Amino acid sequence: MHDVIIIGSGPAGYTAAIYAARANLKPIVLASSVEMGGDLMTTTEVENFPGFPEGIQGPDLMFAMQQQAERFGADVRMQDATELELDGEVKRVHVGDEVLETRALIFATGSAYRKLGVEGEERLSGHGVSWCATCDGFFFKQKQLIVVGGGDSAMEEANFLTKFADKVTIVHRSEHFRASEVMLERSRANEKIDFIMNAVVEEIVGTESNGTEQVSSVTLRDTTSGHTWSMPIDGVFVAIGSDPRTHLVHGKLDLTTEGTIAVDGRSSRTSVEGVFAAGDVIDPTYRQAVTAAGSGTVAALDAEHYLAAHAVPALVTSPEEAAL
Repeated sequence: MHDVIIIGSGPAGYTAAIYAARANLKPIVLASSVEMGGDLMTTTEVENFPGFPEGIQGPDLMFAMQQQAERFGADVRMQDATELELDGEVKRVHVGDEVLETRALIFATGSAYRKLGVEGEERLSGHGVSWCATCDGFFFKQKQLIVVGGGDSAMEEANFLTKFADKVTIVHRSEHFRASEVMLERSRANEKIDFIMNAVVEEIVGTESNGTEQVSSVTLRDTTSGHTWSMPIDGVFVAIGSDPRTHLVHGKLDLTTEGTIAVDGRSSRTSVEGVFAAGDVIDPTYRQAVTAAGSGTVAALDAEHYLAAHAVPALVTSPEEAAL
């Protein structure tokens, strides 16, 4: 029987592990065999995480968090949870053929940005392709960019990027936007923003420079005529939404209308006692490494308080002890 099992190894999961391990809860971290470290593993330079004035590579930051958690006694396993049993005081986590039992569970699986699924997108991730303007916009000073999408998030990304880029073009598959009128008008009023309507990205093309391939153009297709053309560009920001990774808890935990795990106020407490959630899986708005880390802190402290309040009584080993 374990005190705490943490599912997920992004900033939320590893921060929860650091706090839980320092509380001597000996947490097991199921870091995943495929998505270990979360989205920051595909991010190059991280300049907005406190404590790194010169910036830090995303994978280096996650490895440092892992090492810190392990230093305090966290057991980090590159394994995937495949099924959860959340009824009763003892929670069961299936990992392949093995079943782990725990008194408290922290769910920190993050969210996954929706991708275009086109040639060059994965290969050029971190080399001109991004899903986060606030994370990467600084690196595109005086550049020509496109933002793909038609909702509020696309408008927000485009407006933010104009702080750095010379020109931002919003590419949308339709002539009708899902964005609110306020956000749409703000984008239309921005002299740095152009629009290409009824078009989709067919391919993202890279060119090698100084030994590294960087985005150099995109191939666009007109959704009405089928005509394709090449557009020179320095960067592609994909803003078509994201999905919290909640497949393991569907039908087991309450979800919000946004699809994230519902928690009680500012706490990490879910609809099932003894189960806590942290990071992007509960956050449809901010989705930053630093907010996820703070959320992981909350989850670990909530789990610690829960375990203290539900302490297992020590076994009586003698009549003398029974009389006390």
